[in-house]
Amino acid sequence: MASNNVRVRFAPSPTGPLHIGGVRTALYNYLLAKKLGGTFILRIEDTDQKRFVPGAEEYIKESLQWAGIDYDEGPGKEGTVGPYKQSERKHLYRQYADMLIENGWAYYAFDTAEDLDAMRERLRKAGKAAPKYDMFVREYMKNSIALPADEVQAKIAAGEPYVIRLKVPRNEEIRFEDEIRGWVSVKSEELDDKVLFKSDGMPTYHLANIVDDHLMEISHVIRGEEWLPSAPMHVLLYRAFGWEAPRFAHLPLILKPDPATYINKGTKARFAEQFAKEYAEKEEADLAEVHKIVEQVFANPKDLNNQLRVSDKDPNLKKSVKEFLKKAMYGKLSKRDGDRLGFPVFPLSWPQMHITGYRESGYMPQAFLNILAMLGWNPGTNQEVFSKEELIESFSLARVGKSGAKFDPDKARWYNQQFLRKTDSKELLNVLQNKLDELHIQAESNYVAQVIDLVKEKATFSSELWDLGSYFFIAPTEYAPHVIEKKWDDDARKLFAALAAKFAEVNYFTAENAEMAFQATGEENGIEAGKYMQLLRVIVTGQAAGPAIYDTLALLNRHEVVSRIKKAIERLG
Repeated sequence: MASNNVRVRFAPSPTGPLHIGGVRTALYNYLLAKKLGGTFILRIEDTDQKRFVPGAEEYIKESLQWAGIDYDEGPGKEGTVGPYKQSERKHLYRQYADMLIENGWAYYAFDTAEDLDAMRERLRKAGKAAPKYDMFVREYMKNSIALPADEVQAKIAAGEPYVIRLKVPRNEEIRFEDEIRGWVSVKSEELDDKVLFKSDGMPTYHLANIVDDHLMEISHVIRGEEWLPSAPMHVLLYRAFGWEAPRFAHLPLILKPDPATYINKGTKARFAEQFAKEYAEKEEADLAEVHKIVEQVFANPKDLNNQLRVSDKDPNLKKSVKEFLKKAMYGKLSKRDGDRLGFPVFPLSWPQMHITGYRESGYMPQAFLNILAMLGWNPGTNQEVFSKEELIESFSLARVGKSGAKFDPDKARWYNQQFLRKTDSKELLNVLQNKLDELHIQAESNYVAQVIDLVKEKATFSSELWDLGSYFFIAPTEYAPHVIEKKWDDDARKLFAALAAKFAEVNYFTAENAEMAFQATGEENGIEAGKYMQLLRVIVTGQAAGPAIYDTLALLNRHEVVSRIKKAIERLG
């Protein structure tokens, strides 16, 4: 396929906040389109009006905009194949449903809810574990296959409600090649006759999706693994219409992180209380009993796999709680896991559900893209940090894996740290300046930028800049006690009294000159200066760790450093 014919789409439903799995799908579509010089389309699939959530469409668009995943066509960027909201295209679909009926690929079904319930119950009694409306059942239901033609027409003329179902062919093997998983083969007997057109006059996802992809000339359908079971039916629909099917690529699931990354000695009590409460509320069980079981499981966080094994000797409640914990801590990373496990799983906050997003948690858009890109894709090199342009250049579906990608919250924070370090300090000025304004502290922009230059190496989020560098604006009144107890002695008093005098004589107070003065003071007083270097930091900053100490001294300036040393000597005695 020529690169200029590559057209991909991200087609979310506005049913609530957008999970990061959805954003990853959008990103992979975007990267492929940009890599091959194609077009990336946003299509809002809002045919299910019962699940529509006000504000969700705006949330989707704002999320993509913040992440830098810009669509070429979509709502607000109309192309030649719009509109790009399915609710505005509903006049298109009925003709295609009728076309399938005329071609013998679909049929009218008049079954009521009671009819369907009775059918399922009958099949369960006959030993069917998962009853479905399929090629075997349809012969005995109220539809245009089982009923006489005149009766069907009479029902339609009388306005009797009906749906239109796909007529899955008998005894066929449906095969298609997935760009990630290779050849996929399914027997038609395993499929059910899905509803394509509902009694309310709206198409289901399956019909609208296929029609829109065809009319929008979509070349690649890149979507989550959860849609893989629907793919054979979609292949059948393309065949029924006589259309060329796009290339399919079903992305691996994003899995919950290893519980060891968030359950440890310091957090196990909090998570035991949280999970026990969730189970007790869901199952209406005694909270105290459940909490005791969860505490036993979490007693050794490093041995969770063994603790979660169900034994024949376990009471029923214990077995049930263990099964609940397995589902809660392992498997697909769900929307429910947002904030629940201590890290965001949504791009933006969603106040309606008290959900915190990556943006509001302090993540940078570039870091967010890297986090998502690596959840299933491997560049095949040792490179870990990519600009958006580098992601576009490196991306290919061939490097996307089949198995689930486990989310790593520590790695997510690491990515943000890397991009924060790369960010020009002038771009971060507002973050620290806002805090200074709040505290009515006056500081020149150039000085604030230099502070950021020094402390951002230790920061994971821009919100940490103040905590890491507050001593550049406010002299310490307390000193790291564990360092003082260990290091403050008679030699320290002598050394720092002499150092204050030595620093006062240094005219050009650079990092290099400050270091030379410190070493010289030690030699002149017969004291090993290196032994007291950490103490120097504590006396000047109040903290036991931080950026290079001599760079810190130089930025604070000579007069401020001398003043702080003298005050420390007075306080420490």
